[in-house]
Amino acid sequence: MGSKQLVSKFPSEDLRMGTQLVVYPGQVAFFVKGGQVLDTFESGTYTLSSSNIPLLNKLINLPFGGNSPFKAEVWFVNMVVVMDTKWGTATPLQIEDPKYEVIVPVRAYGQYGFKMKDPRLFLETVVGNMASFSVDSLHKYFKGRIMSQLTNIISDKLVRDNLSILNINSYLSDISDFCLERITPFFAKYGLTLNEFDVMAISVKEDDPSFQKLKEAKDLAARVKIAGRDIYQMERSFDVLDNAASNDSGAMGGIMGAGIGLGAGVGVGNQLGNAMNTNPQVAPPPIPQTTMYYLIVNGAQAGPYDTNSVVEYVRSGKITPDTLIWKQGMPNWAKLSTLPEFAGIFSCPPPIPPAL
Repeated sequence: MGSKQLVSKFPSEDLRMGTQLVVYPGQVAFFVKGGQVLDTFESGTYTLSSSNIPLLNKLINLPFGGNSPFKAEVWFVNMVVVMDTKWGTATPLQIEDPKYEVIVPVRAYGQYGFKMKDPRLFLETVVGNMASFSVDSLHKYFKGRIMSQLTNIISDKLVRDNLSILNINSYLSDISDFCLERITPFFAKYGLTLNEFDVMAISVKEDDPSFQKLKEAKDLAARVKIAGRDIYQMERSFDVLDNAASNDSGAMGGIMGAGIGLGAGVGVGNQLGNAMNTNPQVAPPPIPQTTMYYLIVNGAQAGPYDTNSVVEYVRSGKITPDTLIWKQGMPNWAKLSTLPEFAGIFSCPPPIPPAL
């Protein structure tokens, strides 16, 4: 049995007392009858007798002595450490940046190493009636389960340590250790121990709109932090003045521009006064952000969409009341009809009144 073969079954079930059983170092052998895993053999050479297969002998009740034939399965389980099993995200993980509250699609890849800890449990829970089970088979078996957990695991790590996706690759070692801690119990349920789980890289497309939005949010936060909120608001007011001054589209445009400029000038005057005053007034709250929504359409995630786009999709019949939807702040996906802001569009109109 090669190092990439985890489990294999001896090709014949016709056995006889006196037959030699050879179990190589790094292997464990099991006798199986009727789906029950019975006697166990560590590495070594054995001559089969009623004394070394007590559980099987009790089940089939062989006559004492002689070389009576009997039927049973012999399974060999490889106990070596497998260190280079590769993993990667087939589709991007939707991760929310805890610092700037922007959802960004990221891809990740790496490798993990494992070892058989409880071969009997692995044989009973994973292998079933397959004739063999390889490392590739195990990777396919666990791939979906690992990927489904990674989004929550990485998100939890970013939130717990207040890390931004912009510098996430500086913390790959810490993220790897966190993933190992969280995924190990899952492997243990199947008789395996996870030796390591390495996140080798986490990447984001530079031209992705959400990533551009994330970088803009970071730049804005840096400007406000360096200049102070009051000075930043003055800069924004001067921008409004510049835009108003450049509005030369006719007499009406001039009047509107003058009105905008006057309002902006008053704002600048107030802010300059506040900056000079020893007791400045409290700055107004920031402009509310547009709520963005994500949808599950044809089994795939789509979005983000604003409220008007979602309403238009409902009216055009592209989505239904049962379509799953999510927005920032929601713990889980929910049906579209359960959100208060969309419940009204599904209300049925009253019937046409009868003719008088």
